[in-house]
Amino acid sequence: MKALLVESFQEKPIITQVPDPQAPENGVVLEVKATGLCRSDWHGWMGHDSDIRLPHVPGHEFAGVIREVGKGVKNWKVGDRVTVPFVCACGTCPTCQSGNQQICDDQFQPGFTHWGSFAEYVAVYRAETNLVRLPDSVSFEAAASLGCRFATSFRGVVAQGKVTGGQWVAVHGCGGVGLSAVMIASALGANVIAIDISEEKLALAKAAGANFLLNGKTNPDVPSAILELTKGGAHVSIDALGSKITCYNSIACLRKRGKHIQIGLMAGDQANPQIPMHLVIAKELEILGSHGMQAHAYPEMMQMILQGKIAPETLIGKRIGLDEAVDALISMDRFLENGMVMIDTF
Repeated sequence: MKALLVESFQEKPIITQVPDPQAPENGVVLEVKATGLCRSDWHGWMGHDSDIRLPHVPGHEFAGVIREVGKGVKNWKVGDRVTVPFVCACGTCPTCQSGNQQICDDQFQPGFTHWGSFAEYVAVYRAETNLVRLPDSVSFEAAASLGCRFATSFRGVVAQGKVTGGQWVAVHGCGGVGLSAVMIASALGANVIAIDISEEKLALAKAAGANFLLNGKTNPDVPSAILELTKGGAHVSIDALGSKITCYNSIACLRKRGKHIQIGLMAGDQANPQIPMHLVIAKELEILGSHGMQAHAYPEMMQMILQGKIAPETLIGKRIGLDEAVDALISMDRFLENGMVMIDTF
């Protein structure tokens, strides 16, 4: 099959032919119809993820059609339209048994622990636990855009942040994660403040439902600006980028008993940020993470899509072919793209 192959970290990948995957006994092989290009893929290419073994095929946000079924799979068949969470679970460990498959003790991640979806086909293990059926009205591109960014944002806003109508929600960074969080919080009736240093990205945030926009270049003291605008601070604040600055600002802009949700990955030289712990204590703040979403939790999100309350496909900024993904991947640290990048031709 045709695939994007990383042979060395931080060196340009190649498009080449690699062996087709075989269906695991408990899994399936999908024909990839769409796959998102995410900053997490860039972190992997940089060598920030210790799970990756070279040579490697990235890609973890995808949707497609089942083309082969393992003999142990009972509830899925060839031709089914599906997607998967970016964290695939074992279904049997104590964490899975508690319902938290997104942090499974024995998780596997296509595109990180295993070869991923920047290819014509991808193998998915433990199909009964991890496959999510797609309604016919949900396109492959929309399903792939749920990937890690939208689904992780959904869980961060809904399950971790418990956002409700009328609350103030600040979203720091308006890439794919941030735009997703803006759209979801807006759909829940929150007053959403979008923060970025790009006017183009802020315009996208406004289109996604943001009520207020802050440019970090022209508002150097972002926390103070938010505290003033909200008359006390955000109820929920999300670091959707994953930098020392956005993490600090997100915590510092909260009102008393507010919640900081860390969704953006803190990796490389941005790991181990300074935390204003004096504010955490004085204001009794909560610091929470959001690491993917369980397959069993997808129906609530799918229902909001079917009802037209959220439209993840509208956050796709550019559609490219697999051949174009090489240059798109290695340039992600330059933040050139507005919206999600979707690979939809192979």
